[in-house]
Amino acid sequence: MTSDPQAQLRLARPCRDLAAAERFYVGGLGLHVLHRGRADGPGEHDLLMVGWPEASWHLELVAGANLAVPPAPTAEDLLVLYLAGPVDDALVARLAAAGGIRVPQGPYWDRWGVTIADPDGYRLVLSTRSWSNSAG
Repeated sequence: MTSDPQAQLRLARPCRDLAAAERFYVGGLGLHVLHRGRADGPGEHDLLMVGWPEASWHLELVAGANLAVPPAPTAEDLLVLYLAGPVDDALVARLAAAGGIRVPQGPYWDRWGVTIADPDGYRLVLSTRSWSNSAG
């Protein structure tokens, strides 16, 4: 098997409240609901997948009574979106109105973007950089 740079990526996380997460990621950030599922058997989870339909990645949030591990975010659990330009103040305001909390993230990320904690406490960084110039 060889690595495929075109492979799709799914980031999966536990979530306390899928409705709150949907308000933040869909209503606030502007992602789309790609799939939604309800647990209908033992060991299954409620599920919300969000992303942009044309993107090669998406965020999977799982919740419900069968959730084995509750959300336990740290300050280093970052989802970084490289915007390649200024962060729109209206976007930050929408994320805050949708349950996000703007937080400091340290000198590097505070210089290159805005960090907002989602309703579960996971951090979303809106970076002003592009991926090609982010390594330094």
